Amino acid sequence: MAFKRLSSSSTERFEDPVDLYNWLSERTGAPPLWDHQGQVLRSWHERFAAAGDVALELPTGAGKTLVAAVIGEFQRRTAGDRVAYLCLTNQLAAQTATRLDEYGIPNVLLTGRVKTWGPKRARYQAGEAVAVSTYSHVFNGNPALDDVTTLLLDDAHGAADYVAGPWSLGIDRGPVYHDLLSLVSNSLDGLVVQGLRRDGADADYRTGVYLASPHGVAAVKEQVEELLYQAAMAGRLSENASWARKTLEGRIDRCLLYFSHRGLLIRPLVPPTGTHSAFDDPDRRVYLSATLGHGGELERAFGRRSIKRIPAPKGWDKRGTGRRLFCFPELTTDLSRDPDDVPAWVKARIKEAGRVVAIAPDFRTTDAFVAGCVPDGFEVLTATDVEDSLDPFLDSDTALLTLSNRYDGIDLPDDDCRLVILDGLPAKGDLQERFLYRELGAQNVLQERIRARIAQGAGRATRNFRDYAVVIVIGDDLVSYLTPKDIQAAFHPDLHAEIEFGWSNSRDDTSANMTANIAIFDEHGEEWADVERDILARRDQCERIDPPGASQLQAAASAEVETWEAIWSGDWTSALQAARAVIDSLTGGRPTGRYAGLWNYLAASIALRQVHTTHNSQYTATAASYLRAARQCARGTKWLDYLVSAADTITDATVGSELDPIDQLAIDNILTRLPKLGRPSVFDTATNQMRQALSAKAPNPYEQALVDLGTYAGASESVPKSKAAAFPDGAWLFGEITWISWEAKSDAKDDGELGADYTREAGGHLRYLSRSRGQDLPEDSFGFIITPQRRTHSAASLVAEDHLWLLRPEQVLELHDKIIRAWRRLHSLNNPTPHTAADILRDEQALPSQWIPRLRTTRLADV
Repeated sequence: MAFKRLSSSSTERFEDPVDLYNWLSERTGAPPLWDHQGQVLRSWHERFAAAGDVALELPTGAGKTLVAAVIGEFQRRTAGDRVAYLCLTNQLAAQTATRLDEYGIPNVLLTGRVKTWGPKRARYQAGEAVAVSTYSHVFNGNPALDDVTTLLLDDAHGAADYVAGPWSLGIDRGPVYHDLLSLVSNSLDGLVVQGLRRDGADADYRTGVYLASPHGVAAVKEQVEELLYQAAMAGRLSENASWARKTLEGRIDRCLLYFSHRGLLIRPLVPPTGTHSAFDDPDRRVYLSATLGHGGELERAFGRRSIKRIPAPKGWDKRGTGRRLFCFPELTTDLSRDPDDVPAWVKARIKEAGRVVAIAPDFRTTDAFVAGCVPDGFEVLTATDVEDSLDPFLDSDTALLTLSNRYDGIDLPDDDCRLVILDGLPAKGDLQERFLYRELGAQNVLQERIRARIAQGAGRATRNFRDYAVVIVIGDDLVSYLTPKDIQAAFHPDLHAEIEFGWSNSRDDTSANMTANIAIFDEHGEEWADVERDILARRDQCERIDPPGASQLQAAASAEVETWEAIWSGDWTSALQAARAVIDSLTGGRPTGRYAGLWNYLAASIALRQVHTTHNSQYTATAASYLRAARQCARGTKWLDYLVSAADTITDATVGSELDPIDQLAIDNILTRLPKLGRPSVFDTATNQMRQALSAKAPNPYEQALVDLGTYAGASESVPKSKAAAFPDGAWLFGEITWISWEAKSDAKDDGELGADYTREAGGHLRYLSRSRGQDLPEDSFGFIITPQRRTHSAASLVAEDHLWLLRPEQVLELHDKIIRAWRRLHSLNNPTPHTAADILRDEQALPSQWIPRLRTTRLADV
């Protein structure tokens, strides 16, 4: 008989997803459900089944693929949903489809060319099977999966670039780049425009990322749209850029425009996924991650106001997958003194391992690594080579797989790979990410993303409980990032213990001993078993602690999404209200202050749009107020100086005559103290003694002189050293604006060397000061180490935190002379006015806004 007979519908009824899987397991021989998987499934079914957005956290190896697949299958069978399971890559999608087969869940693999999907797609659309595909088939200018009811999003922590793709228009340096730069030149500082135009640009302009004024871009939006249209018609845009141009059409003025010397990027700060029906229309979206954070990163990345969370079950909140031995060769005693020998040591480890994965944040870092560290005869592969299959890597005994800004999506268990190399801090994604991290200095808003990438990159070769691999960490920025204890504490307890163990065993030891330790680890015998017990004991002591600012960032995320939804629809009134809510959530501490600076500037730009939309002059004052706040938050950075231009003259005209808040505070304090000086002879004696102490080496008089100088500099408080070891030698507190810690090695020998222990101790001074006083640390707080030493141990630079700066004693003397000259002039006047005081201090270069940037020229981490 040629006809197919219709079978009656299944009559099975299931109480919950656990009941469903038990039924499947009995009939297919699928592996039994683990207890923690059942806990997560019941929690979802009882509390979150109707939620539009819910995230599940399960560590690698805990079976999150099964949990997600059972949720999807439950919805398919009980509600008739069309279910799609999205993966980062084709290779992972194929792997997931195989897993679903093992679980007895009907599925179809929808990857590759859409035209070839045919009958497989029909099975999914008829609700007969779960579709397994990739993010790119949903987040696309022309999505192939646009009728999903339940969307399962695997490895959500690594999907930010895929999600933002439809709204990200990137253009490399070339004719279109130069045309667009000329068109929006009034939106950037003139010197920046000149620097970007020059092919042989200065180093600052070659490495920087510059935000163009949104108000200025809006003024020429029609010309920008036309330029991009003509470039697309002439085939001068890439395929991805052409698709993004269509998505952004009519809304270029609602995006942010970033320039670097190598290219430009146009995109909204938060992707407006609410306008993308393929993602917004499903009844539910289930996000799967091994590393869910609590700083709003998931909401920002996916453009959702609120995502419910189901945390890892008890017991799995500390348990890890496999074991990693972290090695920091640049902290060893010999390689730290001769960093040029590091590549040779790494090359020898690669040669011993055979198959190795090396992960870097960008192609430039990858290229440098390949040039210096690849042994002769090794085949170098890229992510493109293993997009569909890992066979090209696994079929070779001597292969190096290089991944650029790709920390997830590759699974290499057991003997597939025993060595992973992480080179450089993973904060160099698209230009927006680089701007937030490097220019804005808003590292905290990227903390979840950075930690997730480090965790996922380090775990590429440990995919089950018995697995193990060495992880070599190189690159000053990555080593420095992983050094502070509060950063280590923010990782999963198992990873925290591993990093802490590896760091302590690398520092002050030799590279030869590190090589010997790797051999013991690779044998994984009795000698390692004792060490393993130590790591497990330390893991059990660790508690994951969110970094400072996480709660504020989480609170702000919903309003950030709401702001960009309003901007995208052109509702500037609602956008300004939502931006105010963002700023309110971010206000109140150092960790989020820099990010608050950006949002204050964006609020000023929105207010300027209101000026032109409503012709209501009250918004001019509003814009001025927000710009003042942005400048205060941006102190110590240059992004706002590079940005504010002719496009922002409405706001500039309102605030141009006003003093920097820190200068105003210093002037008020100085004028309060001035009448108490007494006779000039008394003043001269006191200041001469202070200068003598700052010219000598004796520690105690030097430290007291520093405290005295802070009073003359206009600090609200100049705090002397206490007996606590963690306390600085002095601290200048400028209210809630800026705190400065001072650490003086006045008695050090000129030919000596600044060491790592001293540097790490100095890095914690401000945190100790904040906790001991019970006050939040202002955003732009920083510390100086004063030393005559002409050499700095390379390990000191590696462990130095970004807020530490190096000073020579003569620089402190120069500051003393400027401040005291200003005081002498002020003392000669009868009750000087604040305006007069400002003029005198400015003339002597004694205003804090003048001397702070002059002293902050040598960041210790960069030495």
